[in-house]
Amino acid sequence: MTMIRRITALVLALGLCGAAAAQDGKLKIATVDMQELFKEYHRTNEAQKQINVERARIQKENNERLATIRELDTDLQNMRKQLDDPSISDSKKQTVYQEWQMKQNEGIALDRERREFLQRRNQALNEKMVQRMKGILEEIRKLVEEQAKAEDYDYVFDKSGLSTSQVPFLLYTKDATDITGVLLKDLNKDAPADASGAEEAASEGGEE
Repeated sequence: MTMIRRITALVLALGLCGAAAAQDGKLKIATVDMQELFKEYHRTNEAQKQINVERARIQKENNERLATIRELDTDLQNMRKQLDDPSISDSKKQTVYQEWQMKQNEGIALDRERREFLQRRNQALNEKMVQRMKGILEEIRKLVEEQAKAEDYDYVFDKSGLSTSQVPFLLYTKDATDITGVLLKDLNKDAPADASGAEEAASEGGEE
């Protein structure tokens, strides 16, 4: 989740604000916990599950490549034993040594290819994850903006936003309305049945 936290922090650092002050001079202010909205949004969980599946697929292929390399390593060790065996003729050892060199070079090439594969696939997956999470955050931000306009708020502050020194941007607000719950309900109104069921089960478990 480290990458997700970084993405969230980057987007939330910009803050959320409304249009202008109210004409009567009294500001109508709301707060929202963007971290909570992002974390509890069903699309975030779906995206994370898909990313985990892709990451597991990458690891599976990496393990298969490692298994092939380990088999080669076992062959190399057996050949080394033959080379150290005094009972084997020099001509035979020469043949074994040539095979040993070929397999060693093959193993080196396979391991280099495996490392490059792992780096390339993980980098592509991370970039994909960043784009998906940014898209989700933008979707949430637009919903906040729509809610602010509908309720005629002058400013909406993200109470989960932190400064570079990890101090909350919003330390105090007077007469501010927290619209996190309303927005979260709106975000998850189209959540799959199994997701909503899981949320209800978790809620019931917390009440016991």
